[in-house]
Amino acid sequence: MGVLDHLVLADSPIVFEGAKDYSIITDLRVDEILPDLRVEVEHHETHTPEHREALQRLVTAQREVRNTQEGYWVAASSPEAAEHALTGTTPLDHVHAAAVMSDGVSRLVTEYGMATWSEAFRMLSRGGPRELIEMVRKVEATDPTGRRWPRYKAGDDATVAFCQW
Repeated sequence: MGVLDHLVLADSPIVFEGAKDYSIITDLRVDEILPDLRVEVEHHETHTPEHREALQRLVTAQREVRNTQEGYWVAASSPEAAEHALTGTTPLDHVHAAAVMSDGVSRLVTEYGMATWSEAFRMLSRGGPRELIEMVRKVEATDPTGRRWPRYKAGDDATVAFCQW
């Protein structure tokens, strides 16, 4: 029987759809880094001078600890990052479909709570990544200043790879 091997870095999850439930594999170590600066950014509405200043402080501080033992790891120009990834294996007979996505898409479920994984996979099956990403953008448009869902920017990167078998 076949298997699916995974390697996850940063906040881009892999979600497996099984017969009865969903398994989410994500690396949230970045959330543990610089919590005070993260709270400061989320305290301000997006597109305000205060938000931009707080975000710049956070980004500058993150750059200092990114891909270091004291910080968190992302896929970048450092091949060493792969050595710090979350890895594992899932039996293929336990999975009907899988999606790898950026956090700009997964937040529809994880942060906004505006869909379940079941609904997200239904959208992916019906309309592919475009339909799911359009739903994320529609939801974000209802909160352009980040008041309801504090975030770093009005809309983050949105990428999805979806496989069914």
